Amino acid sequence: MSQPDEKGSFSTNIADDVINEALKSVEKAKAAVRGEGEPSVELEVEPPTSPATPSADTAELESLKAQLEVSMAKGRELMGKVKDEHEKMLRAVADLENYKKRAVKEKEEVQKFGSERLLKDFLPVVDNFDRALEHAGQSGDLESLKKGVAMIRKLFEDTLAKHGVKSFSSKGEPFDPNKHEAMSAAETDELPPNHVFSEYIRGFTLNDRLVRPALVVVSKAKSAEAPPASDAPTADEPKS
Repeated sequence: MSQPDEKGSFSTNIADDVINEALKSVEKAKAAVRGEGEPSVELEVEPPTSPATPSADTAELESLKAQLEVSMAKGRELMGKVKDEHEKMLRAVADLENYKKRAVKEKEEVQKFGSERLLKDFLPVVDNFDRALEHAGQSGDLESLKKGVAMIRKLFEDTLAKHGVKSFSSKGEPFDPNKHEAMSAAETDELPPNHVFSEYIRGFTLNDRLVRPALVVVSKAKSAEAPPASDAPTADEPKS
């Protein structure tokens, strides 16, 4: 039997060692994957340095700042308008309050002095009454007094008409409940039934609106005449 070649045996031993080392390395790698064995060494890789130009975040920040400035400017403008409108509203409220006060004052003055013009127009009527009474006391002439009273009455009616007050006559007209008030009825042949036979007092209007209705007597047809009395003796009379 021949002796083994020393050179060949050395080469075989070297190959076995390499294989064993490789197998160990594989086992270690598997253990590292399963989380076993020695911790793996992590290498920190530094990020590449950014260039000197602004990044995308910086540009977005600048855009947001610009939008904020625009929004703030619009807000200041809107607040100015709101302030102006508020001041206008306050002035309008103050004007309304002043108007209400003036209206109340004017209403009170109208209630107190609204008839001043009417009274001034009627003062001459009172003066003429005074003159007529004075003249009647001095002379005692009833005819002159009558004429004076008639003139005063005419002045009084003219003054009323100046202020829109007019009287109306209803005698002979059909009875109208809108302007007449019936006080009684009278049988007559002079007028058809339901007509104004006579007046107690005249009616008056103010600018064509009824102020006082006329108090009137209304006509009606005469009733049938009673039959003549019979010549037959009554029960109390003796028979002939």
